[in-house]
Amino acid sequence: MEQLLHAGLSALGLPTDGIPALERFGEMLVEKNKVMNLTAITEPADVATLHFLDSVAMLGEVDLAGKTMVDVGTGAGFPGMPLRIVCPTVRMTLLDSLNKRIDFLKEVCDELGYANVDCVHGRAEEFAVKHRESFDFATSRAVANFQLLTELCLPLVKVGGTFIAMKSVDSDEELKAAEKAISILGGQVERTVDYQIPGTDVTHRLVFIKKIKETPKKYPRAFAKIKKNPL
Repeated sequence: MEQLLHAGLSALGLPTDGIPALERFGEMLVEKNKVMNLTAITEPADVATLHFLDSVAMLGEVDLAGKTMVDVGTGAGFPGMPLRIVCPTVRMTLLDSLNKRIDFLKEVCDELGYANVDCVHGRAEEFAVKHRESFDFATSRAVANFQLLTELCLPLVKVGGTFIAMKSVDSDEELKAAEKAISILGGQVERTVDYQIPGTDVTHRLVFIKKIKETPKKYPRAFAKIKKNPL
């Protein structure tokens, strides 16, 4: 794993001093996965590339240093935890609706000595009640449809901030279908970036949605309404 991470981070132009922490996170992830379903990816080489390097690839496109970011639907900590490891000054909030995932991430933060990571058990639409428009960045690698994801994430972003969605390269139609929702919620698609994960032939996409105006107060709606009647 160390060689893959070193080569991959170097290829992305990123610092390599977080490799020991990434390796320890990987060990904890695989060990915990034996008793709790966190990931289908358990081979060290795949964890290094498909989880870690995929997560940090956005650091080649955006500067998170000293900024605040919320990772919505973080699951086992992706992309938020690797981003925090490689960019130590980002103030990261890991948000997930499943408490046992958050408990695991708290264990990881305790193990790595990370005090500037907030691990929060909650749903995004409920979290937004007290934290709307309070983050410089929101991100998500969740597989939810773009229309749903946008309503869950954009309300959390400050005006002038950015929602960075991690998507597949065949997401053109999905993004087009979400244009109305993005506009209603105060966003505007700034750019899309396709990138190849170092050490693999896998290509993924980052969609950058700039927050250009405040999100109307009635959003986000309850999740049942979001799902039943997407914007």
